[in-house]
Amino acid sequence: MGDVSGRHVIRGSVSLPESELVWRFSRSSGPGGQHVNTSDSQVELRFDLARTEALPPVWKERALERLAGRLVGGVLVVRASEHRSQWRNREAAAVRLAGLLAEATAPPPRPRRPTRIPRGINERRLREKKQRSETKRGRSPRDWT
Repeated sequence: MGDVSGRHVIRGSVSLPESELVWRFSRSSGPGGQHVNTSDSQVELRFDLARTEALPPVWKERALERLAGRLVGGVLVVRASEHRSQWRNREAAAVRLAGLLAEATAPPPRPRRPTRIPRGINERRLREKKQRSETKRGRSPRDWT
């Protein structure tokens, strides 16, 4: 996943080819002294999810549906500027993109099978409630005459 030159593994044998990724660099805000004004350390990674052929059709459809709020014209954009080095920001952006796609293409969870509460547990709960009620009722001052 952190391999910046080459392919970025999503899950299993599916990976994103470098040719489908568009990198853009700009000046990052934040600390860095005089050097920060001259280096383009912020990284913007773009991946055209709508037109990619790297993902299986089922995964692509699932990802388009789940990431619909993040897509701009079918393109997924990831930014990284937390490091002072462009190289480390490139790695962070690639890992973030691969993680997003892995999560978005994951199969849906199994539906929950409803279960019944066993009768014994329910009876014990009611018995304990009644006992607690009796304890509290015994504390009232009405019987102290």
